[in-house]
Amino acid sequence: MEVHVLIVCCFISRVDGLMDSENTSNPKAFYASAAYAAEKINDFVAKGLFIRVVSHLDADGLTAASIMAKSLYRLGALFRIRVEKQLDEDVVEALVAEGVSPIIFNDLGSGGLDLLQSRLSSNDIVVLDHHQPLGDTFPTLTQVNPHYHGFNGAQEISGSGVAYTVAKKLNASNIDLASLAVVGALGDSQDRNPKRELRSLNKTIVADGVNAGCLSVENDLTFYGRETRPIHKALAYTTNPFLPGLSGEEDKCLGFLVNLGIKLQNRGRWRALNDLKADEKQKIFSEIAKWLSSKRLPSTVVLRLIGGVYTLIQEDRGSYLRDAREYSSLLNACGRMDKAGLGVSIGFGDREKALEEVQDVFTAYKKTLAEYMDWITTTPNVIEEQKNIYLVNGRGTINENMLGTITTILISSNILAKDKPLIALTSAENDLLKISGRATSTNIEKKLNLGTIFQEASAKFGGTGGGHDAAAGAQLHQKFADDFIQLIDQLVGSSLNEKE
Repeated sequence: MEVHVLIVCCFISRVDGLMDSENTSNPKAFYASAAYAAEKINDFVAKGLFIRVVSHLDADGLTAASIMAKSLYRLGALFRIRVEKQLDEDVVEALVAEGVSPIIFNDLGSGGLDLLQSRLSSNDIVVLDHHQPLGDTFPTLTQVNPHYHGFNGAQEISGSGVAYTVAKKLNASNIDLASLAVVGALGDSQDRNPKRELRSLNKTIVADGVNAGCLSVENDLTFYGRETRPIHKALAYTTNPFLPGLSGEEDKCLGFLVNLGIKLQNRGRWRALNDLKADEKQKIFSEIAKWLSSKRLPSTVVLRLIGGVYTLIQEDRGSYLRDAREYSSLLNACGRMDKAGLGVSIGFGDREKALEEVQDVFTAYKKTLAEYMDWITTTPNVIEEQKNIYLVNGRGTINENMLGTITTILISSNILAKDKPLIALTSAENDLLKISGRATSTNIEKKLNLGTIFQEASAKFGGTGGGHDAAAGAQLHQKFADDFIQLIDQLVGSSLNEKE
């Protein structure tokens, strides 16, 4: 059995004859498209074909890769996993050079369907994705994508959720992989709603995990490391929401809790959030609310500290993999720190050497994030306010793999006003430019769709781009940087003004 690290992509869900004509959700058609894709994968396996799995490097993509790898392994299939930053011409050319064999794309590729159809055999492709698809003109490609069936892939199901849905159609016993899909959904910030919980198709997957005995759900404080970190570190590691003066500041968090009279140790052992009583948690929550008020931040920010807590109950108590949000952060660190293979190994079930190594990776990841955030918030003119957007220019400083994470932290940090989306850019390999965009909830309420804007703008400059309404990315040549940003600013302004 050959299991290398390659990429697993989540592609647009479309099967000929199963496309929704109206923008109303149709779960029956969505599940039918998943069943069709599963039939095709089973056919690959029955013929003894070598299957290539291509996936994205973030937490959602890595869990999608692990889900598909486990499903194929259980079928006795021959397969290889490949993880990529994005789907572009270089990646497709590399796949073409490998020769003819089936490919399953997970969590990427929706914006490159034309490229896939023109360079690869449509009969050998299965696309499992949750990003906004490129048009509606690819009937020969086998696709599973929620957008074709009236579901929002940014909120209702993730790439790993799509992979899981197909895995469950491959074999009902794969229901035990539901917890991995929950990890992926949280890694994709699909709990981005007032109650910080997974909803819609994601909620169905949560129910599968509970029924399979691998997941439990409760409402509680969502500090990072609820079982694994001392309370002050758990508070300091919390960046969603970003707490000015506390996030990233262990010493200040320690003093904050001491002043509250919270007992930090028990018989010489640091207490974790999970060790606290209900009244202690309430005291911390109330005091953070006062803290944020003193910083003149809206009262709604503190409410984001409470939400659904998803526990993988088959993992050992005190494990870094027991809390689904913490698990997703570890996987995201693996992808962003060029350790995608490590992330897939953990998702596949390695609980020995890989689990030890991932902590070092995560420590380096958090250190790098803190350094970038410090640079952004203390260096003049790094954040520029333009007419319709905020722009962060990270060229020469921010690693391209970290750009999306930095953009997500910034948009939720309350550093910026909520009336404009944030666009960040940095240098990439081969004289390319990497761009990441995030919209605020206020923008989304006004029907701003960064995914379609990035898709349109990047195409004008020979690049690739797309994503969701609230989160998008693009890549193009550096020489088009100024023109691209100017066009993005114009398109965002046109969209927001049109909705007023």
